[in-house]
Amino acid sequence: MSNEQDKLKHGTRLHRAWNAIKKQLRIAKAHGNPTDQPHRYAKHHAMDCGQPHCTMCGNPRHNKANKGKDKLTTQEKRNNQKSQDE
Repeated sequence: MSNEQDKLKHGTRLHRAWNAIKKQLRIAKAHGNPTDQPHRYAKHHAMDCGQPHCTMCGNPRHNKANKGKDKLTTQEKRNNQKSQDE
């Protein structure tokens, strides 16, 4: 059976989930994204469109808009700069 500690953990988990949804809803409203399904933002970020070829959401190595350009990620570029500075 459940005890008080299990109930507290469950309540805390629900509270954190709803807080995360509220934060994503605020971001979505600020950028004009639809907010008619608030629970959609439980596992989906407001600024992630989900399209693999989007320049913001997609992988730069596989992005068609990035053909012929530098195919390093931002993190890799930053790490390369740090190693060159040393």
